[in-house]
Amino acid sequence: MALIIPVRGFTPEIGRDTFLAENSTIIGDVIMGEECSVWFNTVIRGDVNSIRIGNRVNIQDGSVLHTLYQKSTIEIGNDVSIGHNVTIHGARIHDYALIGMGAVVMDDAEVGEGALVAAGSVVLSRTKIGPNELWGGAPAKFIKMVDPETSRELNKKIAHNYLMYSRWYTNPEQPNELD
Repeated sequence: MALIIPVRGFTPEIGRDTFLAENSTIIGDVIMGEECSVWFNTVIRGDVNSIRIGNRVNIQDGSVLHTLYQKSTIEIGNDVSIGHNVTIHGARIHDYALIGMGAVVMDDAEVGEGALVAAGSVVLSRTKIGPNELWGGAPAKFIKMVDPETSRELNKKIAHNYLMYSRWYTNPEQPNELD
């Protein structure tokens, strides 16, 4: 069972049909939407400020979400994929965005709707990534525009797949496809 820790009078709120891996940790002022998945060794630490997560967000293995005390918050939209070993610290991630494996997104950065942050990238504080932009590198720089429909479909597919994967853990009879 996931470790859910109240702190400073805040108890995490977890939406319906959300999968929490057994060794994931959710702390404090966290509100998570429906049909999300929080994978193994992930820490969502809302002890010093708020973290808000939309619907069908997958936060993959080893990721860490945290904020700055009284300065930054995390806001994540719907159908967002956060890759393995990602660090998000006080940033805003819009709907259908994808944050690649091992990326770091720092305080007051903003990742636009349908944007893609390449694996291993470092998005510096206060960076604004526009809708449907692909950024990569350390520090992350604009690479190119991505077709909005392609981006949306890719991220919906990943979110859909992670919903299916999560159900393998909660319902052993779950088929390998979602209806």
